[in-house]
Amino acid sequence: MPRRESAVFVLIGFALFGASSGAAETAAAQPSLYQPKAAAQASPLRVEVIDGVRFRDIETKAIFRLFGVDACAPGQLAMLGRQAWPCGTMATAWLVKATLGAWVACVTIRDDGDAHVARCATASHPDLAAAMLEEGDAVLAPATSGEAPVAAYAAAESQARKAFHGVWSSAFEMPWDWRAAHPDAAHAAAAEINR
Repeated sequence: MPRRESAVFVLIGFALFGASSGAAETAAAQPSLYQPKAAAQASPLRVEVIDGVRFRDIETKAIFRLFGVDACAPGQLAMLGRQAWPCGTMATAWLVKATLGAWVACVTIRDDGDAHVARCATASHPDLAAAMLEEGDAVLAPATSGEAPVAAYAAAESQARKAFHGVWSSAFEMPWDWRAAHPDAAHAAAAEINR
């Protein structure tokens, strides 16, 4: 495996290290039995992008959603002065550019309906969500009960806001509010996922 591609697996290590405490207990009960401390690594994926925070594994058709972030919805606009610009299209384009022709490694945090909510990486981006936040192409998602926000994500968004990167240079509606106000667009996005 080329050295550059091996960087994809850096993300896997931080999420899985020490994830299997039951293995240690089993090994203690059977001292001659070796058990790894982490679960097996997930295989890297080739993906097709659905929107600014979701993509589909081209082989298994499994859908992944980036953990901790949200992005403008397809069709959503932001306003820079009097100029409207397609922030949803820009977020999708960013994710396409980041994953096009690249192997994507993901660690699933939880399953949410038909999608795996995951932290994902490529060789060029050790954390896709953090990179999107730094560029201003994503925003922190509202906190989910029981899940602490990632401190590095909050710092990345804060830096993007201070530097007026991406959507932070413009007036825009938070993606979840925009989707609530445009239910037809949300239904069209759901149809895209199920194609």
